[in-house]
Amino acid sequence: MAGNRPSWLGSTCVMVATQPDMDYLCGLVKESPCHFRKILLSRLLCGQGHGGTILSMAGPFIGAPFAAILLESLIAWNVREILFFGWCGAISKEVHIGDIIVPDRSFMDDGTSRGYTDGTRDAAVPAAGLQSRVKTLLVNHNLAFHEGPVWSTDAIFRETPEKVMGFRKKGALAVDMEAAAVFSVGNFRNVDVGCILVVSDEMKDLKWRPGFTHKAFKKQRQQIADLIFQYWA
Repeated sequence: MAGNRPSWLGSTCVMVATQPDMDYLCGLVKESPCHFRKILLSRLLCGQGHGGTILSMAGPFIGAPFAAILLESLIAWNVREILFFGWCGAISKEVHIGDIIVPDRSFMDDGTSRGYTDGTRDAAVPAAGLQSRVKTLLVNHNLAFHEGPVWSTDAIFRETPEKVMGFRKKGALAVDMEAAAVFSVGNFRNVDVGCILVVSDEMKDLKWRPGFTHKAFKKQRQQIADLIFQYWA
């Protein structure tokens, strides 16, 4: 669907959900990206990272269907390790704007994940080894994080009080749109998919509190992007 495989693409890639984070990472790559091409409605970039390593990035994207299509294209091009870097909204009272979440699973409340599962489970899981590496990297750089479930939904305007409370009771820390889908595709295709999320807004008191301009949110995203630039290639 996305055309022929780029000859310069390696076996690892970072899927970056948002344009601001893509822009920041591109700014870290020395000079201009070594390679660039469109992939669906997103961009695929491959440039020189820290220490001369090659960093591949794909994004931006939004929602489970597009995330799955983008991931399927990368897998078809023989990418075998994918780190998903995105934003989420806190629903746990213990989670705040600017916090980091490393999901250990995502409750499937989207329409895409079910197409990659047998219907016997309510949650999709990331690659344990990859998530372990993410956690070790955060610990080694003194970055605090939450580990636990998230809730993935397609219908952001139907995050009702009943659903928020229901998924909170199941242990969900936050809500996003793509984690369950990328985990499900990764498991189905037998590739390693990991995830790291930064909290952009809160709904823990059942009122929406945006934090997109908060300093803590911006700082944490930049710290995560810096780690990706230095260590993920």
